[in-house]
Amino acid sequence: MKKQMTASILTVSAILLTACASNPTATTAVQKENNQFEVTGVGKTNLIAKNNAVDAANKTCKRSTAVVVDEKTTYNGVLKGVVDEETGKMVEAAAGVIGSITGKNASLAKDDDYQTTLTFYCKAD
Repeated sequence: MKKQMTASILTVSAILLTACASNPTATTAVQKENNQFEVTGVGKTNLIAKNNAVDAANKTCKRSTAVVVDEKTTYNGVLKGVVDEETGKMVEAAAGVIGSITGKNASLAKDDDYQTTLTFYCKAD
């Protein structure tokens, strides 16, 4: 009985700690050929993911300017493959309205729904 109680407490603790862990908003820059770099930013919205990627690019270049060569944004949300992105936005909006009415968070959005990958180089000012 005592072993089961201990195992249960450890399992619940592990689940709670995992739920509290946060995802990083951007990756470390990867150097590519021709003095180019690549970073990835994630976010709950397209704009947040892009801003996180740009922040990571600017941190990589430090005192110089990041010049973007290529940008790719993808949607990786819970409804990917089920409905198209526009329908997914409408479902998310409806869930938000229902959540407002019921007083509970009914959002389907996660902090890593959108992923933006930037390829860039640093230009001296």
